[in-house]
Amino acid sequence: MSEIFVVDDDPSVRAALAVVLGAEGFVTTGFPDGESFLSSAGARTPACLLLDMHLPGCSGIELLKKIDAHHYPAPVLMISGVGDIPTAVEAVRNGALDFIEKPFDPAAVVARVRDALRGWQSFGTEDASLTRDFPGHERLTAREREVLARIAQGASNKEAGRELGISPRTIEVHRARIMEKLGAKNAADLMRVVLAKAHGRRATPGAARHQSAS
Repeated sequence: MSEIFVVDDDPSVRAALAVVLGAEGFVTTGFPDGESFLSSAGARTPACLLLDMHLPGCSGIELLKKIDAHHYPAPVLMISGVGDIPTAVEAVRNGALDFIEKPFDPAAVVARVRDALRGWQSFGTEDASLTRDFPGHERLTAREREVLARIAQGASNKEAGRELGISPRTIEVHRARIMEKLGAKNAADLMRVVLAKAHGRRATPGAARHQSAS
């Protein structure tokens, strides 16, 4: 059975997730704070990690940094009662795969976990010719290249999210960060940057300025 770690200081949340995840065949291990999670994190790796943003002591963001979530060997889903874009951006920037807002339907979280596991298995399958052969590609994270590959193929946020196992909102966060890093002002500008080298053209002036300023 796949083990899911749930780090949340609310015992009712841990209990509810244990019930619905257990009914789907998952084994759930709960932690009331970051310190107890960290003491177990080095011993074994879960199939998926559900992490509350606001924890006593070490916060969810601090935990993302401590475990180096960008390179953690399992998808990390951040849970928070604060569902604003800056919060989601901070979570994704620090390595969270997806962002789940409270209050949530525990049954819906099961679907998000399954989507995350499915998307995690396909991680790294982006079209290298589209996402690694243009000015500025080295600034993107592996996940951002995954998202960019879907954008370049014409996928909508919903379609890209379904393929990668993350929410459309999280796709929007990645899209905004990709455009910022590459100096693209809109979707068309982004495609000009991505396709510039493939077609022997120079990058857009905006992207060049951004690159020289980095």
